[in-house]
Amino acid sequence: MFHLFHHQLPFIVNLLILLLSAKLLGELAERFRQPSMIGEVLAGVILGPSILNIIPGPGELTVIAELGVFMLIVLAGMEIEVEEIRNSIRGKNLLVALFGFLVPMASGIGLGLIFHFSNTFSIFLGLCIAITALPVSIRILIDLGKLRSDIGQQIISAAIFNDIVALLILGIILDFNTAAKNIGDLTFSIFFTVLKVGTFTAFLLVAYRFFKLAKRKVNVINPRMNRFFHYLRGQESIYALVILFVLVFSSISELLGLHFVVGAFFGAILLPRSMFSSRDLERVQRSISGITMGFLAPVFFATMGIAFNFASLNNGLLLTVVLFASFFSKIFGGYLGGRLAGFDRPRAITLGFGLNARGIMELVIANIALNKGFIDTTIFSILVLMAMLTTLLTPIFLRSGFTFIDRRNGHLPQSYP
Repeated sequence: MFHLFHHQLPFIVNLLILLLSAKLLGELAERFRQPSMIGEVLAGVILGPSILNIIPGPGELTVIAELGVFMLIVLAGMEIEVEEIRNSIRGKNLLVALFGFLVPMASGIGLGLIFHFSNTFSIFLGLCIAITALPVSIRILIDLGKLRSDIGQQIISAAIFNDIVALLILGIILDFNTAAKNIGDLTFSIFFTVLKVGTFTAFLLVAYRFFKLAKRKVNVINPRMNRFFHYLRGQESIYALVILFVLVFSSISELLGLHFVVGAFFGAILLPRSMFSSRDLERVQRSISGITMGFLAPVFFATMGIAFNFASLNNGLLLTVVLFASFFSKIFGGYLGGRLAGFDRPRAITLGFGLNARGIMELVIANIALNKGFIDTTIFSILVLMAMLTTLLTPIFLRSGFTFIDRRNGHLPQSYP
């Protein structure tokens, strides 16, 4: 559109302009009670080729963006306890989680096949439509004061399940050998991929059992750990130990071909929190959140906006169908799961509304798919638009759903923020 600069600015100047714009627009989005992610992506769209072309491409910013992906995944994983994973697959929680994932996943794959995309392309599209952004869902429910409600807990359980399953599928399809030419190659590729996933899963189970055993001896281990931390002289040494712990899992998943985000996510979940004092753990979380949300994440989301291209949105039919499918298949999947789990219609539809936010996790998967060449710029731009629209609309629909439920139950109408 507008082309203000015809030469590449120095890297540090690009970083300054991008971070300043992302934080300003992110703050503006927060003022309108929207996730800062919305403003940060918009900053990249404005500065990128779509409008001003001040920063024509991510370039060297990609390295910082990759660190942003890593730290965002660590933050997401640290919000999940192993016990919460168990709860997400118990009883009616499993029905909600399954249908809230499988229905939109199937709709995305079906769309890909209808438009004659490759199988891998179609699976990535299904993943992006099926995922629920756990951090975004938590933020919305907190804003509405409904995080601890029965529906709020169902939404969180389903989002946890969605994130875990989506990242496992992501690891499998990234490792799958698409170059297989015959049935023998295909069979070997499937077997080798399953073996890798099985190896990584076994590693996770062994680590979980080890940390569970250590937790029983916490009265013995904690004093020793505290003495060890006391001897550490470096600044933020505990923070470094946590990152190193997650990097071990991330490195193993990368070596197995499952992408580093898979290992980072599970490593953060399995972090042995009982071995740290609550004060130390809180300080580590604040440090991770500070560097991530203050610097790395805004750069990542802004680079998503730079990669977004208005000109590529030239297929009106594809754009309309993907947006329609992503919105209504997720709501319908949550509604269907809710009904089968025994919820009445208002609660089931509200549950569907709550699962509809994509945001962070969907953009992470879309970014990986683009970098690996599994999707093109057109689909990437559609997915970025979809993430922003669902994140913007979910609080509106969710607020209406909770208001209707409160009135139906005879409560005084509640004014949600």
